Amino acid sequence: MLWYLLLVGAIAVERVAELVVAQRNLLWSRSRGGVEWGARHYPAMVALHTGLLAGCVIEVVVLHRPFLAWLGLPMLGLVVAAQGLRWWCVATLGRQWNTRVIVIPGATRVDRGPYRVVPHPNYVAVVLEGMALPLVHTAWLTAVVFTVLNAALLRTRIKVENAALAELK
Repeated sequence: MLWYLLLVGAIAVERVAELVVAQRNLLWSRSRGGVEWGARHYPAMVALHTGLLAGCVIEVVVLHRPFLAWLGLPMLGLVVAAQGLRWWCVATLGRQWNTRVIVIPGATRVDRGPYRVVPHPNYVAVVLEGMALPLVHTAWLTAVVFTVLNAALLRTRIKVENAALAELK
């Protein structure tokens, strides 16, 4: 179980790194007149993602979830793939990447990297990770709750993002 707690901890550290990059990019975007869209749903998104990490730990520790290699190893592979996709998105968008939805006047829509294939590839990574990370150690309840709540949040988030992206050329 210790290795799983370390995995969740590593994902938490990765999230902090994302927030550092996002804050740096937010300052850069605002210095160029960037305007935030959909700020009202952002606290719910932060709470949901924090809850995912907490739920992974709590469910495994309190409910004594076992590690089942036949499930856990493929899910670990998906977690790793999700991280790769997420950072590919970050690298592709460069300074335009953010955890918030920011539109910079005069910016153009990015259509390279994973954005050539999928309009919102970062959300593919979020969905994969939200399902797979808990299931690495059979925390199925956390996986179900996160998936349902994330679907509701993404419904709003993608609408906001699509409206914001419509502003770009």
